[in-house]
Amino acid sequence: MAQSYLSLSDLTFTWPDGEPVFDGLDAVFGPGRTGVVGLNGSGKSTLLRLIAGRLHPDRGSVTAQGEVAYLPQDITLDPTLTVDRILGIADLRAALHRIESGDGTPEDFDAATGRWDIEERAVSTLHRLGLERVLGSTSDLDRTVGTLSGGETVLLGLTAQLLKEPEVLLLDEPTNNLDSASRSKLYEVVQQFPGTLLVVSHDRDLLDLMNSVAELRGGEVRMFGGNFSAYQEIVEAEQEAARAAVRDARSDVQKQKRELVEARIKIDRRKRYGQKMFENKREPKIVMGLRKRQAQESAGKLRNNHIAKVDEARESLTEAESALRDDREVRIDLPATEVHSGQEVVSVRDVSLLGGQQVSLDVVGPERIALVGRNGVGKTTLLDAVVAAGPRVPFKALPQRLDVFDESLTVAENVAVAAPHASQEQIRAQLARFLFRGNDSDVLASALSGGERLRAALATILLAEPAPRLLLLDEPTNNLDLPSLAHLTQALRSYRGALIVVSHDRQFLSDIGVTRWLELTDEALRARAPFG
Repeated sequence: MAQSYLSLSDLTFTWPDGEPVFDGLDAVFGPGRTGVVGLNGSGKSTLLRLIAGRLHPDRGSVTAQGEVAYLPQDITLDPTLTVDRILGIADLRAALHRIESGDGTPEDFDAATGRWDIEERAVSTLHRLGLERVLGSTSDLDRTVGTLSGGETVLLGLTAQLLKEPEVLLLDEPTNNLDSASRSKLYEVVQQFPGTLLVVSHDRDLLDLMNSVAELRGGEVRMFGGNFSAYQEIVEAEQEAARAAVRDARSDVQKQKRELVEARIKIDRRKRYGQKMFENKREPKIVMGLRKRQAQESAGKLRNNHIAKVDEARESLTEAESALRDDREVRIDLPATEVHSGQEVVSVRDVSLLGGQQVSLDVVGPERIALVGRNGVGKTTLLDAVVAAGPRVPFKALPQRLDVFDESLTVAENVAVAAPHASQEQIRAQLARFLFRGNDSDVLASALSGGERLRAALATILLAEPAPRLLLLDEPTNNLDLPSLAHLTQALRSYRGALIVVSHDRQFLSDIGVTRWLELTDEALRARAPFG
């Protein structure tokens, strides 16, 4: 069997509104695992959709060796459909059942040839992905999708793609909505995939399983050997060199500016000396005229030479700065959010969740609590119970959809609504710390990109009056690119209140300084050790 590969040639794509994404993109992906990274809006998901045939390029081509399977980021399935219908084996199962009952037609036998064990293979694959609890036998293939959680639906969609036995597999943010156990299962499947695998993800654990990294930036793709950690090391080394080049270029610009000023002073002195000589008429008129012309020519050359050097220095600075990435950091100070040690924040007593668990939870002082547990166990319901219990301090919630503001208002106007006593100067000064500088704060909320939307949501809840001393975060890292994830982490490090965070992102939970880990199981809420 030929080795799998993907080849992109002169790939060009522009959205109907005229926004260009790719112009003449060329790339080759051979066998192995490749992580696709880049800023929000760089075209990662668009690239996978073009390869999968969900979008058609304006120019160029995609060539794939073998079957291509694609799992989109936001998988939406009709809740009334059965599991076998989603897996694409419903008609085959019906044919097999007719054959077993003695009513099979020649067409049924043709369809079943080589696929007699499809039900067993489907269940086996579902089990590989950790779905044995809800889809434990062949009879469960008749269940409807509406009985599954969001994470289980993602794994079902992945199973459907794996059953195609593809040579090329495309995964777009596959770990979104997956609990830690499901992520581990997916990691195993990824490592065992024998063909060409492209993964768009912000999950650093998943990206560290890659053999190579493809970075999308400015409509171009750049390949890096090794996993995500190796990629980060290379980029950081390049950035350190770029920062040094910028420092040198700025120093040279200042030097050339000083020398230009000194040259102008020298020219002015010569002009004054020449004028004085002319007024005193110490030399013949023709000689003085010749000297004046020579002085003017010399001054012009000197001035132009230094101006050219300043221009060259500025060009070098521009070139050096173009190699720098936008690594701006959110830098905020939130003293009003402080919760003192021993202060009671919230007390939830003997609350019954949808799964039948009866739980109690006390939060005291500036605790940072990670709430983990399998998908569908009731973590979001527990957050709702915290709200219903009435926290003893001002609180805010950051939902997954980031729908905390009025879409028809600007970023500054949304913060003004949340903080009615703050002046416009105070609001804009604080927004600048969230990287909304100048006119950036006058953009409508509805026009924000994914990363901007996160920063706007953080600004809206953290700058609110009264300042929140308890934050409830439900899967805050879903759908974030890596710079936006860094911004969220930076903001939460500056926060001085209590946190309850539902997340399966181990690195994120470690980075924000979680102090207590709780796991919600089917039976109870229990303390647990941190993720390894």
